[in-house]
Amino acid sequence: MRQTPNETLGDKEKHVPERKCILSGEHDARDNLIRLALGPDGQVAPDVRAKAPGRGAWIGVDRSTLEAAQAKGKLKGALARAFKTGAVSAPDDLGARIEAALRQTVLDRLGLEARGGMLISGAEKIEVAARRGEVHLLIHAQDAGEDGRRKLDQALRVGGGEPQGVVFPADRTILSLALGRQNVVHIAIIDRAAAARVRQALARWRAFIGLNDGLSAEAADLPGASAVDVNEG
Repeated sequence: MRQTPNETLGDKEKHVPERKCILSGEHDARDNLIRLALGPDGQVAPDVRAKAPGRGAWIGVDRSTLEAAQAKGKLKGALARAFKTGAVSAPDDLGARIEAALRQTVLDRLGLEARGGMLISGAEKIEVAARRGEVHLLIHAQDAGEDGRRKLDQALRVGGGEPQGVVFPADRTILSLALGRQNVVHIAIIDRAAAARVRQALARWRAFIGLNDGLSAEAADLPGASAVDVNEG
């Protein structure tokens, strides 16, 4: 559950940085939005890791909404106001570039967690861990069989976990490549902090491609942050 500005964790007040979407005007936690960076040539580019220097513009809408705004010229105006310059433009395939960057962020995160020993694969191993209450996030490949998903979802519930796992917006081939393993159909995150990191990255990708179906990406899942900090950086 999201922390309110006056809540604290122990003796340290938590800070949740917020940003304003330049298209919708709504505020949300920075980690839930997508940053756009302005290059020296006046072109904006996705900065989904929010690492690029300089001023940023933030969006919190899905790809179809972004592309509709771009087609109507609303995006250009919003970018000009955000960057305080008329010498700004967005590539025609900005939506596709953002989606590709978000997807790669998820795949990179899964690879890191796998190398850190924070996840397991294989239906039998996952079922045992789920029934023991050791699974903090269950993910099914897009092409996973219904019976296999149902069986692992049930094990997850038996272990006191969520009602069901999350469907990954790509097939087993992509999951297998990300983890450097063969035929990865299901994966389970067995570390709470790792699950929060993967959930955050996956939620942003799913929301951007229109799969905003309740996968939580709240800042309260992560260590650190509660009083709201709003700025434009």
